Amino acid sequence: MNMKSLLLLLGSMWVLNGVFAKEIPARPQTMVNDYAGVLSPAELNNLERKLRAYEDSTSTQIAIVIDRSLEGEDAFEYSFRLAQAWGIGQKDKDNGVLIYVAQAERKIRIVTNAGVQGFLTDALSKRIIENTITPAFKKGQFYAGLDGAVDNIIQVAAGEYKADEKKDAEGGGAMSFLILLLIIGGVIAMFSYLSRRSAQAGGGYYGGGRYNDNRGGGGGWIIFPGGFGGGGSDRNSDWGSGGDDWGGFGGSDGFDGGGAGGDW
Repeated sequence: MNMKSLLLLLGSMWVLNGVFAKEIPARPQTMVNDYAGVLSPAELNNLERKLRAYEDSTSTQIAIVIDRSLEGEDAFEYSFRLAQAWGIGQKDKDNGVLIYVAQAERKIRIVTNAGVQGFLTDALSKRIIENTITPAFKKGQFYAGLDGAVDNIIQVAAGEYKADEKKDAEGGGAMSFLILLLIIGGVIAMFSYLSRRSAQAGGGYYGGGRYNDNRGGGGGWIIFPGGFGGGGSDRNSDWGSGGDDWGGFGGSDGFDGGGAGGDW
C-alpha cells in the first residue's frame, strides 16, 4: 500500500470514528444527571442540593452523570470528553470533578480537573471508588454509593478523609512492622542528635511546625467566590427548570486525564 492510500485509509477511519462516536448530551442545568433512571426524584434532589451547597461555599463543582451505556466507547475517553465539553469547574480555577457511571458496562470514573488534583489525587480517587462506590453499587445502592463518594471528596478537600487501608495492608503485615521499626529508629536517632546539639550549645531547642496532610500539594477547603455560566436540557428532577438561579457549569477546559476508574 502506497503512502497516499494509507493516508486516505487513516483519514476515513478518523472521520468514521467521529461519526459513530457517542454523542455528548447538551450542557445541562443540573449537577446530577441520571440518564439511566436509577435514582428516585427524592435522591436526585438530595444530591443536587448537596452539590449546589458545596459549590456555593467553595466554588468547586462536582457533577454526577449516570449513563445507560457507553455505546462501545472507552470509559476513560468518553468521561474525559464529557467533562471537557460541559466545562465542569470555574474557567479561571479549573476546580471541577465528574463522577461518571455507565450502567450497562458497570464502569465508574472519577475525572478530576487540574485545580483539584492537589488534594484529590488519582490514588485517592481510586480508593473512593473501591471503598465507597463499588461496595454500594454491588448491593444495588446507587444513591448510597454516590452520596458517600461526594462526602468523601468533600472530606478530602477539608483534609479529613481517612481511607480504609485494609485492602492495601492484606498480606503486608511483615512489611508494615518493618516500616514501623524504621520510623521508630529514625525518631530515636533524631532526638539523640538534637539532644547532643542542645548539650553542646548549652541550652534547649525549640521545635515548631504544622502537620499538613495535603497528599500531594493541595489540602484544605478550596474557597473562591464563584458562579457558573451555561444552559441545558430537561431532567427528571425539579431542579431542571424554573425558579432556579444556578447558572450552569463554568466553562473550564483544564482537564488533563487526571482521576481514576473502576467497575462493580
